[in-house]
Amino acid sequence: MSLTIHRDHSRFKNIVRGKIKDNLKKYISQGELIGKKGKDLISIPIPQIDIPRFTYGQKNTGSVGMGEGEIGQPLSSGDPNQPGQGQGGAGEKGAEHMLEVDLSLEEMADILGEELGLPKIEPRGQKLPNDRFKYTGVNTQGPESLKHFKRTYRQALRRQLLTGAYNKENPIVIPYKEDKRYRAWKVVKEEQVSAVIIYMMDVSGSMGEEQKEIVRIESFWIDTWLKRHYRAIETRYIIHDAAAKEVDQHTFFHTKESGGTMISSAYQLCADLIDKHYPKEQWNIYPFHFSDGDNWSNEDTKVCLDLLKTRILPAANVFCYGQVESPYGSGQFIKDLREQFTTKDQVLTSEIKDKNYIAKSIQDFLGPQK
Repeated sequence: MSLTIHRDHSRFKNIVRGKIKDNLKKYISQGELIGKKGKDLISIPIPQIDIPRFTYGQKNTGSVGMGEGEIGQPLSSGDPNQPGQGQGGAGEKGAEHMLEVDLSLEEMADILGEELGLPKIEPRGQKLPNDRFKYTGVNTQGPESLKHFKRTYRQALRRQLLTGAYNKENPIVIPYKEDKRYRAWKVVKEEQVSAVIIYMMDVSGSMGEEQKEIVRIESFWIDTWLKRHYRAIETRYIIHDAAAKEVDQHTFFHTKESGGTMISSAYQLCADLIDKHYPKEQWNIYPFHFSDGDNWSNEDTKVCLDLLKTRILPAANVFCYGQVESPYGSGQFIKDLREQFTTKDQVLTSEIKDKNYIAKSIQDFLGPQK
């Protein structure tokens, strides 16, 4: 029986994966999924999967061919003079039911990679020693923070059943001290490579809420993919208008737009962070910059290009620039980057017209050229 259940469960998971892959680009463009993300899981709404089954009627209610009527009489309950005309009106609600399925972020990253054709990333740099805690079993002693509630309950229930103390009319299970079970752990030595993602975003007056929402959604999926390949990963956030500053994640996505644009301020701060905290021999470095392409002046653009050439690109695995279309931005900056750099220089650019272009942009940044 257990083998049959396991086989059915695997088949169900394959069906779910197929449904998600069929609609992946729609899911990627929806910010609602980010709100359904837990610590390690994300809830995905998929069409209800019903298993075909027979439905039996009540007994003694007749069967096929029984009842009033003559041979050849239509079975329709509508007007016999108007065949095909039913009595009901058009419905207002759809018949499709939705089912929310929880998937781990690792599973979601694998589906993302399969559907978008993203290659597995080969981390660079030396592997550094790291201590990791690994749970190895269950002990009868330990700190309360490591108490195994399920095993404790099971042990208490077993004791009450064996001693006859369990009352099915009043099924209360109270663990005694000797019932308590605790997770046992040990320190595991392992080697790992580290990575940092540095997000930069233009928050000047020409970047509205719609543009920032696109950045928020795309950065979530970028995080999901990169975290699949690096156990140790950090994320830094920089916002800029005429000046740049480092902020936390919430501030990054909720800062109100205002002021002019000086992109070099963000690149300067990014380069300073790399120099101070992330030596390229030990870190995999991924800077991402999102803007509408409007910069203060040609002179500032020259400063940006110089910072990229001399400080950021020599340290980074790749530099990604996403230009989010805005009715107020000139869109010139992406042209300047493409004139100066190619993908061989590890500068990847992408034009994001709206949410429907997010999946294509992820491919531009993390696709086969990586």
